[in-house]
Amino acid sequence: MTEKLDREQLSTEQQNVHSLDLDSRSVAEILTIINIEDAGVAEAVHKVLPEVEKAVELAVEVIKGEHRVFYVGAGTSGRLGVLDASECPPTFSAPPEWFSGIIAGGREALTKSIEGAEDKPEDAVRDLDEAGMTAGDLVVGIASSSTTPYVLRAMEYGRESGCGTVFLICNPAPLVQVDVDVLIPVDVGQEVITGSTRMKSGTATKLVLNMISTATMVRLGKVYGNLMVDLRAVNEKLVDRGTRIISKLTSLPYEESHKLLQEAEMEVKAAVVMHARSCNYDEAKILLEEQSGFLRPFLRDDSV
Repeated sequence: MTEKLDREQLSTEQQNVHSLDLDSRSVAEILTIINIEDAGVAEAVHKVLPEVEKAVELAVEVIKGEHRVFYVGAGTSGRLGVLDASECPPTFSAPPEWFSGIIAGGREALTKSIEGAEDKPEDAVRDLDEAGMTAGDLVVGIASSSTTPYVLRAMEYGRESGCGTVFLICNPAPLVQVDVDVLIPVDVGQEVITGSTRMKSGTATKLVLNMISTATMVRLGKVYGNLMVDLRAVNEKLVDRGTRIISKLTSLPYEESHKLLQEAEMEVKAAVVMHARSCNYDEAKILLEEQSGFLRPFLRDDSV
């Protein structure tokens, strides 16, 4: 960990031949170059879908076992981890402890650069301990370059503590040898601005994290068809969305669906079960629990 790493061999640290004269291009040309480079990110992610699948399977298993998933990163990678984790509770009514984001430098690093935070591996141990990591959890390390000491130590500490580990990088292979359960190497190639991994690497990272959390939530019964049935209507937009979902799944008029949502304490899934089984809210919650939260047993397959 203390020896000098040859980061020059990382694809994200090499110059992109398509943007060598970027500073002499017009704005329209600059935007076109960026757009063309971004277009290849989805294909790079497509190539590692089998590895992403393994990560999802681990996450589902961990959460079913009443354990937690920790995203750990520094800089852009850390911010994207915190973002993805923080959006799970409002989107899926998921317990906030299911997915947690940890960033080198702490909360202050979310809005500004904390110089040197990523180079303090000992802080990763402290931060995971403070977050309550225990054996059986899953540590997802996020580092575009694959070399971030903070992230590497987090995964190492996770393994030492009996946790599963996933390593998400944006290069063909890690520059530092790591022992993890799943390696997700998204080869995004050279960045438009050499080494600026907030660009293509950041996009790839967000795509993969969205996949991990979303697919996990689907497998845990938080989605019916492609409908966000486990949302809790806590604002005007969500009340409207929840009402429309109930109307679609029950064929009730909008106003009746809205009333049903209110009777279900603003929980869409409970409202649908109340209608399907002609029961009250408490009974609906029990029925859902018996089905591990899955709504499909209460509806015909062609309801979507």
